[in-house]
Amino acid sequence: MTLDLAGAGVVVTGAGRGIGAACARAFAAKGARVVVNDLDAAAAEATAREVGGHAAPGDAAGEEGVERLVSRARELLGGIDVFCANAGVARGGGEDADDDGWALSWDVNVMAHVRAARLLVPEWLERGGGTFVATVSAAGLLTMPGAAPYAVSKHAAYAFAEWLSMTHGDKGIRVHAVCPQGVRTDMLRDSGAAGRALLEPSAVEPELVAEALLEAMEENRFLVLPHPEVAAMYAARAADPDRWLAGMRRLLGAR
Repeated sequence: MTLDLAGAGVVVTGAGRGIGAACARAFAAKGARVVVNDLDAAAAEATAREVGGHAAPGDAAGEEGVERLVSRARELLGGIDVFCANAGVARGGGEDADDDGWALSWDVNVMAHVRAARLLVPEWLERGGGTFVATVSAAGLLTMPGAAPYAVSKHAAYAFAEWLSMTHGDKGIRVHAVCPQGVRTDMLRDSGAAGRALLEPSAVEPELVAEALLEAMEENRFLVLPHPEVAAMYAARAADPDRWLAGMRRLLGAR
């Protein structure tokens, strides 16, 4: 099929920079009308100006913030055709990570998606169509050394996207889970020594992630893998978890 986004109403959260900004540019290049959200108001305004869209800065995770964003986007666009739940946080640490870090990871990386879907899905079901894009990370399929809150919450984000597709995929709602490994963004730079050592060698530019998303949307493919090798890793993990875990322990021991 040919992906036709001309005139489509698109919302991208966390779009002030990085993957979100690249997606906003990619959608605008296809003729979509884009609402740019980010906690950083200046960054949101800058991306919106670049793509000829609308800035809607603010929280995209808490219940009230999501409600304000969806309401404002509907005012600006008339309707939301594509919602990209891209905003995320990367908190490090293990079982000893503090509760605030766990709570923030859960709120931004998981519940932001749930709260947006709660508002969007009923409308999409009524009109027979809509697209939900979840920026998950390969950590949601595999894991992330040194960052339990991130790895666990991204697993949950992937599970929710999968559940949405399973439940509503035959009712006109498309769902895409974007699962890159390293991407040259602020999040990678701040991911800590273990994260950078693992991800930087194969890191890609945000624009490649946006291109992979558009390809998946054209093919109506759920899983978006800007790093194709992740598919083999995911299959190996599922086929033999003990062997995969042993390999990860060796990898950690070598760093």
